[in-house]
Amino acid sequence: MKPVEIIGTNYYGKWKYTRTACRGIIIQNNNILLVHGTNADLWMIPGGGMEQDETEEECCKREVAEETGFLIQVFTPLLTIEEYYEDWRYITHYFQGTILNQCDKNLTETEKQAGMETEWLPIEEAIALFSKHAAYTATDEMKRGLYLREFTA
Repeated sequence: MKPVEIIGTNYYGKWKYTRTACRGIIIQNNNILLVHGTNADLWMIPGGGMEQDETEEECCKREVAEETGFLIQVFTPLLTIEEYYEDWRYITHYFQGTILNQCDKNLTETEKQAGMETEWLPIEEAIALFSKHAAYTATDEMKRGLYLREFTA
């Protein structure tokens, strides 16, 4: 599967740093599972960075569990997106998954401070939310890029 590339307006033309992450797309009853940073009103598909010696599937399962409190089964990867901002290359692998059980959340201090909440949104509402990525072009490159990434997924 060829990755989709997103190049930020602030990309330096080459990268020094790389971060790899995995995210889980979980859909039930025409709703998608998202995490919502309520303090900055920032929405995301649940997931996060890979740890050393962890597979992409393990990362996706761990991150979804930590952020949402749901244990998931992961299926074949759906999509890989490579983003380039400043001197960074971000690789994000998206997996489709299904909920198996519940567990305790394990939010990082940063996620707690962001007011991270687990929320189900109708798929159409999530698409509409992420489709507004261009509205942040002049004011918030990070949010523009994040919403473009999630809209693409």
